[in-house]
Amino acid sequence: MTAFRQGLKEAGYVEGQNVAVEFRSAEGRNDQLPGLVAELVRRQVAVIVCNVTAASAAKAVTSTVPIVFATGYDPIGEGLVTSLNRPGGNVTGVSFLGNALGAKQVELLHELVPKATTIAVLVDINFQGSASGLTDVEAAAHSLGQQLIVLHASNERDLDTASATLAQQRADALIVLGAAFFLSQRDQIIALAAQHGLPAIYQVPDFVAAGGLMSYGGSIRDAYRLVGVYAGKILHGAKPADLPVQQSTKLELIINLKTAKALGLTVPLTLQAAADEVIE
Repeated sequence: MTAFRQGLKEAGYVEGQNVAVEFRSAEGRNDQLPGLVAELVRRQVAVIVCNVTAASAAKAVTSTVPIVFATGYDPIGEGLVTSLNRPGGNVTGVSFLGNALGAKQVELLHELVPKATTIAVLVDINFQGSASGLTDVEAAAHSLGQQLIVLHASNERDLDTASATLAQQRADALIVLGAAFFLSQRDQIIALAAQHGLPAIYQVPDFVAAGGLMSYGGSIRDAYRLVGVYAGKILHGAKPADLPVQQSTKLELIINLKTAKALGLTVPLTLQAAADEVIE
């Protein structure tokens, strides 16, 4: 939200001064999204800003209210737009590199924990793009001769089941794929990794700032700054159909050395040098 507000400010809008922002969240319960969108439409909002899952729901509810999305997946494949250069309709947004980076995450984890032979992967298969992300991880892990334990989780009960599975099957490391539900359960997932003594890599920096070990992925902060700029342009009168889908190619590697020490790991200096941010 800080990055979004920065983008709005770049476009000339400051919350509380010349623009109001209404917040809504389904807290990972996607069936509630259409109702939340309908409520915003009734309030006659000027623009709806959302992630990929909410954007799909919003597009199904309204064809008139401008929608600006941020997605780590292919917006054409997700059915949000028919063209990146000429989106058409009432939808545009920002695409950043998301689950397509699974192979690189496997590589980074291997560099940090080279003796790891069994990798657990936490995936919410209900989240768009997760299936392709899992395929990337599987291919990369198998190329290194690693075994995978795939843990499916779409609710809190599933997380309890995943923890029980980890207690039974000995994994050496953990990969947490991107999902809105996982972000809402950030602290629980970090605690799960700590409980089982697992070096874990995430896609979102928030996990590392909250005590997770390492994250690698497209810069969500940069993407939402650009989303803020687009929202501001629409408030100035621009039409989504005339705003090409932007591509944010900025990548971020963040490492928490304090967490590494707690796990008994020494982070190679080459990995530290490659990081965009090192938390000590």
